[in-house]
Amino acid sequence: MEPERGTAAIKEQFLTTKEKFHEFLASARPRASRDEADGDPEEPSGEPEQKRVKLDRDAEQKKKKMRGQNKSRPHIKPQSYEERRLCPSIVQERDTKCVYGEKCRFLHDVSEYMCSKAADLGDQCYLFSSFGWCQYGVTCRFSRAHTSPELKNLRNEELCRRSTDTVSNHLDKDLQRRLRKKQQRFPGAEAYLKTVSRGEKSTDQSHAVKQDPDRPHTEVQRQHTHTDTHTHDGADPPVKTLGPITDADIIKLRPSEKKQVDFRDKLYLAPLTTCGNLPFRRVCKRFGADITCGEMAMVTNLLQGQASEWALLKRHASEDLFGVQVRAATPVINVFLCLQGGGCGLMTRTSKFEQIVRGMNSVLDVPLTVKIRTGVQQNCNIAHKLIPEMKKWGVSLVTLHGRSREQRYTKSADWEYIDTCSKLAAPVPLFGNGDILTYEDAMKARETGVSGIMVARSVRHQHHHHHPHFLERHTEYIPVGLLERIPQKINERPPFYMGRDYMESLMASQHVDDWIHISEMLLGPVPKNFSFLPKHKANAYK
Repeated sequence: MEPERGTAAIKEQFLTTKEKFHEFLASARPRASRDEADGDPEEPSGEPEQKRVKLDRDAEQKKKKMRGQNKSRPHIKPQSYEERRLCPSIVQERDTKCVYGEKCRFLHDVSEYMCSKAADLGDQCYLFSSFGWCQYGVTCRFSRAHTSPELKNLRNEELCRRSTDTVSNHLDKDLQRRLRKKQQRFPGAEAYLKTVSRGEKSTDQSHAVKQDPDRPHTEVQRQHTHTDTHTHDGADPPVKTLGPITDADIIKLRPSEKKQVDFRDKLYLAPLTTCGNLPFRRVCKRFGADITCGEMAMVTNLLQGQASEWALLKRHASEDLFGVQVRAATPVINVFLCLQGGGCGLMTRTSKFEQIVRGMNSVLDVPLTVKIRTGVQQNCNIAHKLIPEMKKWGVSLVTLHGRSREQRYTKSADWEYIDTCSKLAAPVPLFGNGDILTYEDAMKARETGVSGIMVARSVRHQHHHHHPHFLERHTEYIPVGLLERIPQKINERPPFYMGRDYMESLMASQHVDDWIHISEMLLGPVPKNFSFLPKHKANAYK
């Protein structure tokens, strides 16, 4: 039987119904999760049939509107699940006593803390065995690997000397303080913004002259002089800043002086929100990814010194060619990394787009790359108009996703259009992106004029394999052995099916509690007060 359009073709013997699928998984789910998922049995509402139909229709309509993000979801730190926390001064075994003394709200008795601490998850601590020291001390969930009988945190001095920090781009506490107090200087960005501001004011004054040709010339000249004075002298009180100004802050690098990167024939791992974190990227590097990129970071949050946003910029030592993806509205940041200007809406705001690209290029000493879609609206491609302009702005690499923002993933990527745009981009390299799930897809994409490809879930080796993006693309996980035909297309959603074993079925579940159950298989039982709300409303199944 031919599957419906947009539905993945799964072998008939594995197909099942929604009711049977959830009944099978619930039978093996831990008792507490099962009770929570099942809830109380539905009782008769007592409503007339006609009214009950209307209520059901309203509920169905509400369900369809479950889009976007759960922006108000709670952000709970791991240590918040502990009923009684140990004072950081004790965890870090400082020589000095706690500065808060008797007023400290944390425990200072290690023995008392250990009595209420949750059981360890295993005998081996990765941090201790790799670096010779674990910063979490007795609070580590693998603490018995590095805790003495006297409850002291052990150190392997030889391993400590040999090991180096494998992660860079940490947020320095001093930098965080300056950002929060708005004392961090960005001389390059400030200088560029002044030129933009002067240009806009000059344009506005020209428009004013054209609109009022009878206005006396002396009055216009006097206003222009006043504007220049305001710009250079600075009528507004200057912001108090700290730190020396170096030559690098005020001398703009020539293009030939910037770091050069050979992007040709590289395999680029796409930046994946909520999924493309550092551990995931490390795995992808082992499987052949050449270029990696961090999750999208908001410039406003970075400038406010938010630790959670700066964590998205962290880079592992194995990531030899690495970039961060930033979303910005103004060119006000220099984080000394390979940046990507984000925001598909900028494609229709060319002037603002140009300002951001030129501004970032003026302060960076590394290549600036841009990732765009074919356009914003469906059947209205505009990338081919922008790409020649971006070459003038100084972009080092363009990545083109072969869909518009409006299309999302409902249509196939347009690789003919990507091929056309690659010719317009030359000699600037252009990478293609979209619908590359298999080795065959990658080879077909390389037959076009692109300089390389960006992938989100394909593999480098020549065999069929579907990599389950468990967090980002969870509902699309289908083992290859269950498919009637291969490869699966990105816009094909799976019907309800039973896997060849319990784990395959569990991995296909859209139920939040099943996701938690999988994590418990790896990390042990969740705390009693643990709660999880998915980032995207569409995944908030209950």
